[in-house]
Formats: sequence, structure tokens, C-alpha cells
Amino acid sequence: MDLNLIRVFVAVHETRSITLAATRLYVTPPAVSQSLAKLRGALDDRLFERVGRRMHPTPVADELYPEFRDALLRIERAVDGLGGFDPGASERSVRIALSELGEIGWLPGILRAVRARAPRMSLEVVPLDPAELPDWLSRGVVDLAVTPAELPAGFESTLIKTQGYGVAMSAQNPLAEGELTLERYVAAAHVKVAGDSGIGHLEAALRHAGAQLVPRVVASRVAALPAALAADPELIATVPDTIAEGWAATWPLAIRPLPFDMRPLAVRLYRRRTAQHPAALDWLFDTVARAIRGSSGQFEVIHGRA
Repeated sequence: MDLNLIRVFVAVHETRSITLAATRLYVTPPAVSQSLAKLRGALDDRLFERVGRRMHPTPVADELYPEFRDALLRIERAVDGLGGFDPGASERSVRIALSELGEIGWLPGILRAVRARAPRMSLEVVPLDPAELPDWLSRGVVDLAVTPAELPAGFESTLIKTQGYGVAMSAQNPLAEGELTLERYVAAAHVKVAGDSGIGHLEAALRHAGAQLVPRVVASRVAALPAALAADPELIATVPDTIAEGWAATWPLAIRPLPFDMRPLAVRLYRRRTAQHPAALDWLFDTVARAIRGSSGQFEVIHGRA
């Protein structure tokens, strides 16, 4: 079978779109449609059915995809290996999914590391959406993602760090003194950040402890927390402890340990599963991993100095 037909099949399966597959392969949409017609004849199956604007794979296509993708990945990596990947000459565009805290703390280090070797490479950061992330990585919507979310085992990843949580509050909050019991913690006025990538782990730990939180305030950005906590001596927030300790260096905040067991979060760097440009992805994955591991983060930019 023509290798280009397999490339088309994999691209359509991952993008769910003839137009997007054509863009990825640098061909026209009619050329993709013609290749699909050849594949359908060769494999005696429709392979994809149009539903609205998306191309949905048939059961046969879903069965073939992992085998075709893995074979194509091995071929692409072997071909890339002949000439090697030169980051200095690369003009590729790459996308990384980061949480708000990840963007604040790690993006400067990532940019330094990538631009030092690949100054012509374009980098786009997209807001992390844990619910969409498996689909994004499967279809190549993003190249990399940093998250504590536990994704299916089929996604290749590397451990970046482990992160504990603590309770942040104004130094004037009554809970800053004395024993912080589970009962006092649950009864307090909590601030929750919508979209906190670790919220699922926190809620699971609370359920295990037989407790449930009803937040008084829901904020959209983590960066708003230190000022909000410092201004209101009743509010508390459950946040990554090392970051909260950094805030306490410049804000009048107190940090208390959690009054229940919660295992540290495993923050991992994930890479897309798609087969295009594997040598470039290998280099980017290793470079970003080293940049994050070698940095304590720049979370101190959210400070209380005038």
C-alpha cells in the first residue's frame, strides 16, 4: 500500500477533518478525498462517515489506526534520523497546554530553553483543559501538556515534579493560630479557583476524609488569590504549598498544613500521540522537560510589593 495513503488515513483519523488533514500534509482537500477513496476501495470499508463537520471513524478505522500510526511513527523517526533534526533551522510552530500557574511559573524558563536552540521556532501556549486534553493529544491539537491530571496509560509522559497542597489565609485569620481541625477547615469561607488542574485530587481527598466544601467565592484566576486572601481575614484557599509559601514572603499571609491526608500530586509532561515530525517532538519534549525540572518556577511575580 502507498505510504502516502497511510499518512492520509492517520491524519484524517487524528484531525477528524479532511481540511485539517490537508493542512497538516501540505496538500489540497480534494487530494485527501481522492486518497480516502483509494483506501476505501483497497480496504472495502467506508472508514470515515461525515457527521456534521467532523469525519467519524468506522469500527474498522478505529481498529486500523493504532497499527497504522505506530508503523508510520517508526518510519518517520527512521527517516528523520538519517538527516537529524536541526532546531536552529526549524521554523515549526508548536503548541503547549499549560495551566495558569504553569504559564506564570514555567513559561519564562521554557522560552529561554527553546529559543536558545531554536530561535526561529514559533511557540503558542493554550489554556489547559483537563477534560479535552486526551482528545487534544490524540489528534495533535497540542504537542505537549503539563498537568497533574491522570491520563490514560497510552500517552507517553515524564514526571516533572511532585506537589503538595496547603491552606493559605490572611495572617489575621483566626485559623492562622491554634489547631486547624477538619471541622474548622470545612466550616471556613473558602475561595475556589475555577479550572484549578488539581481540584479533582483535592475533592477526592476530601471525599475520602468524609468532607465536602461549598466555596463562598469562585475566582477565575489563581493570580487573584494572594490579594483576595490578604484583604479578607475570613477567606482561606487550598493551593500548592510551595507557591503559597512564596506568596507569604511578600503578602501578609499564613500557610497551614492540610487537616486531612492528600498525597502529593504528580505533575507530568505529556506529548501528543500523532506521528508527524517525531524527531522535532523528541527534541521539544526533552528540552521542555529539562527546562521545567531545572527551574523552581517564577511564581514570585505574583507579589505584594508596591
